[in-house]
Amino acid sequence: MENFNNNLTAKSKRLAWLLRHDKNYKFDDHGWRTIYDLVENQGFTFKEIKEIVRTDKKGRYEFNENKEYIRARQGHSINVDVELEECVPPDILYHGTSENVADLINKTGIKKMNRIYVHLSQDIKTAISVGSRHGKPVIFEVDTKRMHEDGIKFYKSRNNVWLTDYVDTKYIKIINI
Repeated sequence: MENFNNNLTAKSKRLAWLLRHDKNYKFDDHGWRTIYDLVENQGFTFKEIKEIVRTDKKGRYEFNENKEYIRARQGHSINVDVELEECVPPDILYHGTSENVADLINKTGIKKMNRIYVHLSQDIKTAISVGSRHGKPVIFEVDTKRMHEDGIKFYKSRNNVWLTDYVDTKYIKIINI
């Protein structure tokens, strides 16, 4: 069972890449990929895919109604429309990053880099988890109320990640954790 779980962790990371960044696959306009392709060409079983989706704590993935297709809910570097609706954000959101890029963010703002959107978290705990992936975490508090009042658009993914195009330095401050 332990070997299955270790293998599943590696496959989960691969699935995330295949659904968000695989420029060699022809996704439909909304980012759906066929389960058939993942099973026939990428070395997954349908059981593994279902288990990855079921156990993913961040809720990154979704199936279509008949489970013939799967997509990532956000985080793409490929140009797809995952059918997000514009929303009014809460007054404050958070961005978790690593210590080694905090100074750059303080100078240039929070950029989407190679993704379609900047990702923001609703709570500090989630932002710390995100920031911890690449070293010591640094958390930025984002004045999303002011951003929205200034006409900046926000979207909320189905797994509660807030998305926007860019966060200017005038809307951010580092908070102590």
